[in-house]
Amino acid sequence: MSPEAAIHLVRQALMAAFWVSAPLLALGFLVGVVVSLIQVLTSMQDTAFNTVPRLGAFLVGFLLLLPWMMRYMTSYTLALLHDFARYAR
Repeated sequence: MSPEAAIHLVRQALMAAFWVSAPLLALGFLVGVVVSLIQVLTSMQDTAFNTVPRLGAFLVGFLLLLPWMMRYMTSYTLALLHDFARYAR
């Protein structure tokens, strides 16, 4: 395998990981901003108030996005295995 092919393979793997994790990270960011704004407006500085909504949003987002994540990762894996002969050279 040439160095260019290895770099391309690693780049594809990192991009797949990015696209699978990006929706959950964006959801966590948005919920964190909203909870922080609520904390600033109400002057409530409880750490549980910051953690519990974010964890709940992650759980709901994960359950809703799980079928899409599985389809994306399955198609990536199948494409990788389909081109396995090309990478084995």
